[in-house]
Amino acid sequence: MKFFQAYVKEMIDVGGNNLPKAISSKSGAKLGKLYKNKGFPIKIEDVLIQIYTALNAKPIIKKLDDNTYDIIINYSKKFCPIGGANNPSRAALFQENICRPYTRGFLNELFPEYKFESDILNCIPLNNHRTCHYILKIKNRENTP
Repeated sequence: MKFFQAYVKEMIDVGGNNLPKAISSKSGAKLGKLYKNKGFPIKIEDVLIQIYTALNAKPIIKKLDDNTYDIIINYSKKFCPIGGANNPSRAALFQENICRPYTRGFLNELFPEYKFESDILNCIPLNNHRTCHYILKIKNRENTP
């Protein structure tokens, strides 16, 4: 895991922020395409539960309204599989370059009619708890057929 985290930091040093963002977005999109091809359920709540469960987390997803979800992801330890343990100086780095682009790429592949934005309220590297918490906002894309 430390290798992965050092690798991401090195990618940013060498290629700038856009390199890991592009890789994360593409990886998320590939997973979304796999979901579509395998015929997995295509409801936002269901696919989010599946990707977080695959990371050994227990997600709680509450639909606040038609365009907003409150997402809480509980882990058994104070360790994020992506961003590692408590390290506030790296929290934003992993959020902006890995977490958000990956989730957006995944959801955009499954739901191209929407645009997704997220507001991260808490994450393990930032707050040293066992919980990641964010608000997912969904907007209709303009000019969608």
